[in-house]
Amino acid sequence: MHLASACDLSGGLSGLRSGVEHSTLDTGGHISTELRINERIRVPEVRLVGPNGETVGIVPTEQALKLAVEADLDLVEIAPQGRPPVAKLMDYGKFKYENAQKARESRRNQTNVVIKEMKLRPKIDAHDYETKKGHVVRFLGAGDKVKITIMFRGREQHRPELGFRLLQRLAEDVADLGFVESSPKQDGRNMVMVLGPHRKKAEAKAQAKAEKAEKAASRAAEEAEERTARAKPAAQKKERGRSENLDPEIEA
Repeated sequence: MHLASACDLSGGLSGLRSGVEHSTLDTGGHISTELRINERIRVPEVRLVGPNGETVGIVPTEQALKLAVEADLDLVEIAPQGRPPVAKLMDYGKFKYENAQKARESRRNQTNVVIKEMKLRPKIDAHDYETKKGHVVRFLGAGDKVKITIMFRGREQHRPELGFRLLQRLAEDVADLGFVESSPKQDGRNMVMVLGPHRKKAEAKAQAKAEKAEKAASRAAEEAEERTARAKPAAQKKERGRSENLDPEIEA
């Protein structure tokens, strides 16, 4: 049950001051990690929410504190703008710890959107085109956006269709890795198009990491086979030498 709908909060959560970190509870609402708890709650009564998200109702704050002590939990004011404010029974220390863990994990998995840029001339030759396209393929494969810029010079400015066709061709050539996020448009002497990757950067990083680990394992296996192959002739040669020494005719 959503906390706001369950408790009919007129103020909702918009009254919480900006810049304070919020986290979602199992009740579906949001609470701040810097809200009042236990004896710091000064209001005469609160709309109480149980530890499992159930609505208890409006009770005197003193009674809510007693219930918190009996349950060995904290009374946390999760919606101070409510009338009366909403308080929830919870293990506040555990909640703060779990919230910090989630925040760390979120920061660890966070990826910044990177926009690469590739510049082309409208009359680019085939070899240069393939080289530029290879860079675009690499960027998209890594999960980055690519801004393609066609640069016109002199009389080329009167032939924008050349740049448009070149951008269309490039978009078709890399369609398996990316899509046209921003259609070609004239920008002064240039024509610009933005390609977006089909895969997110985090997915591309995970795949690249897995491929790197697979290559390392394959290389280690090959090196182990080579060591084994080198060890066999040496062992056979040593065995032959021992047999020859034991031959009585040679000793004579």
